[in-house]
Amino acid sequence: MRIGIDIRCLMEAQYSGISEYTYNLINNLLKIDRQNQYFLFYNTAQAATVPKFNFPNVEIKEFQYPNKLFNLSMRFLKLPRIDKMIGGVDILLIPNFLFLNLSKKCKQVLVVHDLSFELYPEFFTPKKKLWHKLINARKLCREADIIVAISENTKNDIINLYNVGVEKIKTVNPGISDLFFQSIREEDKIRIKEKYNLADDYVFYLGNLEPRKNLEALIKAFAELKNQQIKLVIAGGEAWKYKKIYKLWQNSPVRKRIKFLGYIDAADRPFLYAAAKIFVYPSIYEGFGLPPIEAMACGTPVITSFSSSLPEAVSDAGLLIDPNNYKELAQTIDELLNNPLLINQLSKKGLQRSKQFSWDNSAKKILEIINDL
Repeated sequence: MRIGIDIRCLMEAQYSGISEYTYNLINNLLKIDRQNQYFLFYNTAQAATVPKFNFPNVEIKEFQYPNKLFNLSMRFLKLPRIDKMIGGVDILLIPNFLFLNLSKKCKQVLVVHDLSFELYPEFFTPKKKLWHKLINARKLCREADIIVAISENTKNDIINLYNVGVEKIKTVNPGISDLFFQSIREEDKIRIKEKYNLADDYVFYLGNLEPRKNLEALIKAFAELKNQQIKLVIAGGEAWKYKKIYKLWQNSPVRKRIKFLGYIDAADRPFLYAAAKIFVYPSIYEGFGLPPIEAMACGTPVITSFSSSLPEAVSDAGLLIDPNNYKELAQTIDELLNNPLLINQLSKKGLQRSKQFSWDNSAKKILEIINDL
């Protein structure tokens, strides 16, 4: 069978979210499937680098049309057809919402991460709102032969908001990299603290700096802590309205105890998780929420939000808080820091919970969906 995969998201310089998902899914699909032929499509008129994926049954199909003209042509002229551009494929795997135009005979497997743009439009720029309107996510969902939802929460959102039949939606949770399951020694923790000039004891957050991640609540909560020794370390790339987060930090009475690291290379993340006392992820809405699972795999206790898919992700292996109540978050952090027994219990539960999320399992489930079409 000839399988196409849209890899336009892999042109990003810094991977997070959808790009990390797409890279890991493709890499693991190619590891387990040597029978099908894969054709990886991307288009850009600018210089771009995508992963090579050195497997015998894969070809990269690169095109260099101006993106705006290419997207608008597909949207309004219904040309070109991507499956025809890449030599004809039986199925196209679409890892996120994109401008798309395909032949009727080409089957579509669409991955839906979340519908945050429908539920929380205030978290998106005017440009991004227009982009979502033009791609018409509702239409993409209805035209797909199979939808892969990354969580039950996302599945329910698709059913409720787009009136899509439950029979064509399959839930397949994403995995986490094997990097997070490696054995981490005390000297590794000391090394990472020295590299980033970190205090011995810190609370950790990793994720993009944007309103949806609710860093405002975390910074406010940190100022309320009874524990005046612990530090807060925030890692992640700068996204929409990140300057507002920096302004809040600069005006915080505990700003000297808060450190921003910026975007962190994947290789360093397990050590930063493992060296932290607690990982806090107070996001308002997530399609799944991998950082809490990654932290659990590193043995670090997790506090996260009782909202969207996050309770589904962490189950009973983490502490859940109201993301709209920063005082509750502060109280929960204080209580956990003062309870070594609970820290130990959550660490053990988290390790067990994280083992349920591997990319090998996710890839096998999606390959089964593809082969059954």
